[in-house]
Amino acid sequence: MNTVCGHSIEEYITRLTDFHGNFAPGLFIGGFMVDIAKRHVQQYEIFDVICESPACLPDAIQMLTPCTIGNGWMKIVDTGRFAITLYDKVSGHGARVCLDAARLDRYPEIKNWFLRLTSKTEQDRDALIRQIIDAGDGIYSVQQVVVSPSLLRKHKHGGSVVLCASCGEAYPEEDGNVCLACQGMDIYR
Repeated sequence: MNTVCGHSIEEYITRLTDFHGNFAPGLFIGGFMVDIAKRHVQQYEIFDVICESPACLPDAIQMLTPCTIGNGWMKIVDTGRFAITLYDKVSGHGARVCLDAARLDRYPEIKNWFLRLTSKTEQDRDALIRQIIDAGDGIYSVQQVVVSPSLLRKHKHGGSVVLCASCGEAYPEEDGNVCLACQGMDIYR
């Protein structure tokens, strides 16, 4: 691969470093994953994204697609797996892309990073970048999937806002008589 979503490798590394604050292998790989997924969902005019990891992958998605957490087009469903799914907003049909550990034996620097076999200080960043580029699409698995209807729910938009009778803060009226926190949602100790 010589490009990531239309950006040269060098341009993408600069953009990801500026966006993320530093070079991150997971974000670099995430860009390739987004590129692959976009090629598999080209038939959909608009799509949403499920990101299965809260680390690095969301930044790649937000950099390379119009899907962000803020606009509700990206959901983070933390399965702990390094995978993303781009899918049609209406039908739920899409493509899931993951970094496939079974395909990493030919790429020891990627394997060492991904499986945390070496510490960050022991990793050879240049060799890791070269191996990610050289591997191309060969280290990823792609599955055609249909997203669960429960995840196709629309992001809350609009509707009435009321003040919680318990804490006094504003919240969406559709959540009930008091805000979700006062209903017992456990956010803080």
